[in-house]
Amino acid sequence: MNEKFSYRVIHECKQSGARVGELTTPHGVIQTPIFMPVGTQATVKALAPYELDDAGSQIILSNTYHLYLRPGHKLVENAGGLHKFMNWNKPILTDSGGFQVFSLSKIRKITDEGVTFASHIDGSRHLITPEKSMEIQNSLGSDIMMAFDVCSEPNCGRKKAEEAMEQTLRWLQRCYDYQKNENQMLFPIIQGNMFDDLRIESAKRTVPYAKCGIAIGGLSVGEPKDVMYHILDVLKPYYPQNMPRYLMGVGSPDCLVEGVLRGIDMFDCVLPTRIARNGTAFTHNGKVVVRNAKYKEDFSALDGKCDCYACRNYSKAYLRHLVNVNEIMGGRMLSLHNITYLLKLMERIREAIMQDRFLDFVEEFRASEEYKNM
Repeated sequence: MNEKFSYRVIHECKQSGARVGELTTPHGVIQTPIFMPVGTQATVKALAPYELDDAGSQIILSNTYHLYLRPGHKLVENAGGLHKFMNWNKPILTDSGGFQVFSLSKIRKITDEGVTFASHIDGSRHLITPEKSMEIQNSLGSDIMMAFDVCSEPNCGRKKAEEAMEQTLRWLQRCYDYQKNENQMLFPIIQGNMFDDLRIESAKRTVPYAKCGIAIGGLSVGEPKDVMYHILDVLKPYYPQNMPRYLMGVGSPDCLVEGVLRGIDMFDCVLPTRIARNGTAFTHNGKVVVRNAKYKEDFSALDGKCDCYACRNYSKAYLRHLVNVNEIMGGRMLSLHNITYLLKLMERIREAIMQDRFLDFVEEFRASEEYKNM
């Protein structure tokens, strides 16, 4: 048993069964349910660590694939690890690199050994095995590391889905055998595509490897939201009760609320910062595309219910101007707002759970402009 990691359920909502919990790691305690901003290349795009801290970020992600290619995991290790390298003193989760290998590399070959792929940067050839993924993540020094998995496409067919699931399970055993660093916790990943029975089988065979957390992969990859919700409903009875469940790659407000309702404790996504750089904000009134002409002379705050720096100081008209003339400040302010908005949404969710009124919260949220205009 690794004493540096633990999870406890603080309260379970009497209405919904959703729970508030505490995940303890070597770099701090995380209150769940939680959204985790993504810092792909050792930074959350356009934002400084103190801004993330001020916004309420408890944990951030970085990406094994990208950091392996640039600047190199050994360089990060020589710098004192990812926390010191990027000056972030709270927990960090690193993904395994598996999803990026499959989504970014047009030339790749999957064998039982691992994945041979061409770098999206310069075309150079690389091999990542389960052991190599663990080695890279060991060097990065994240608190939570992800098992190397195969993410199958949503319409790939049953045979390919089953092959990917079996390969993921074989690789999980190798990740588990390799990972011995007591300062890091390995989260295994449930796969199985959109097939109910494969998802259940994957969950049953993955749970024995989960010591302080389990992840659900292969969702939010292009399938309709109702399909994702169905798979989460199918999986819900099979999750361990004494550890957090992490739904990978999900970050729209509606999916966060619906995910918590279905037993999820942790989420991450590049969505809030990506759409911010394109001029779109999440608000209590739904999405606001500030680059649109109707905001040209709108001198009101981006979101009257938000207290982030952007909403306290700038109008939609000013933010629209910044975005439309490609000033970096525009993307920065919208990114800060979107991250703040999602973290405040998770606070509202935790509060509703603690008050045993999360079903009421969900009903109110579904009826709101916040949800309808998403």
